[in-house]
Amino acid sequence: MTPAGLTEPTPAVPAPTSAGSVDPSAPALAPTPAELPEPSEPVPATTPPPDRAGRGRPRRRTVVVGIILVVVVALVGGLAWFFAPQPLLPEATAALVSTAAATYADEPSGLTFAPTGAPATTGLILYPGAKVPAAAYAHAARAIAERGYLVVIVSMPLNFAIFDVGAADRVIAAHPGMSCWAIGGHSLGGAMAAQYAADHPGRITGLALCGAYSATDLSATGMAASSVYGSLDAATAKIEDSASKALMPAATVYDRIEGGNHEQCGWYTGQPNDPPATISRADQQAELVRAWLELLAGLPATR
Repeated sequence: MTPAGLTEPTPAVPAPTSAGSVDPSAPALAPTPAELPEPSEPVPATTPPPDRAGRGRPRRRTVVVGIILVVVVALVGGLAWFFAPQPLLPEATAALVSTAAATYADEPSGLTFAPTGAPATTGLILYPGAKVPAAAYAHAARAIAERGYLVVIVSMPLNFAIFDVGAADRVIAAHPGMSCWAIGGHSLGGAMAAQYAADHPGRITGLALCGAYSATDLSATGMAASSVYGSLDAATAKIEDSASKALMPAATVYDRIEGGNHEQCGWYTGQPNDPPATISRADQQAELVRAWLELLAGLPATR
C-alpha cells in the first residue's frame, strides 16, 4: 500500500542485454508512451441509408400529373376556340319569322322557308359555311321562298358541314312533293354540297355556291350551277383558277360581285382573314338572291 501523497511506482521492465536477451537481474525499464496501446474509438451504430428513390417517386408523379393537366386544359381550350361559332348579326335572327309571302318553321331537317301561295315544286337545300350558324343565311332563304321556292338551311353538327354531308337526305325525305332539288352552300358548306351533288346526280339537278368551289369532279354531270363570289373574297383566286373551273359543270354561271367579300354571303361577323367589303351587305345579298333565283327558275324536273 502506498502512503498518502506518494505515487505508486510503475512496474519495471527488465533491460535487454547486449545480445538482445533479458537479464533477470537488471533493473526493469518503464514503457515509453509510444509503446502504450492507443485507446480504441467507439464505432457509431450504423443506420440504413434513406430510400431516396422512393422519396423521389411522389414528386415525379406530381410533375407528370401536372403536365397532363396542362395539356388537357390547353387542348380543351383550343377545341372550344376552334369550334366556337361565328357571331350572328341582328338581321339574321330577325329573318327567322314568317311574312305575308313566306312561312318559317324550325323543323328537324332544318330551318325551313316555304311560299304561302301555291305549294312549291322546286326546293333548295343550303349547307352553312364552317363555324357559321344556319340562321346566318335566313335572310336570303326567306327572300327566295317569297318567290315561290322551298328553302331549307341545315343546322350542322358543331357548325361544320363536313360532319354531316348526307344531311340533304333528311330534307328530301321530309318534303316528298318536290319535283326537283338544288343543293348549295357557302364556303365549306358549298364544297360539301358539291360532294353530295356528285354522289346523287339523279336526285340533284342544280348546284348553288357562294364563296365556294368544288373539290369533286362535276364536269360530266350536266347539272345547272351558279357560282357567286365577291372580288375581295380570299377564295377568289381558287374559284377563278382554271383547275377549279374544270371540276364544275360545263354550264356553270359565274357571278363575280365587285367589292364583295366572304362573310357577306351571310349575316354574321368575325370571318378571319377576310378583307372589308367596299359594297354593303344588303347589295351583295341582293346579287346573291338574284343569281340563285335564275338558277332555280331554269331547273328541269326530276320526276
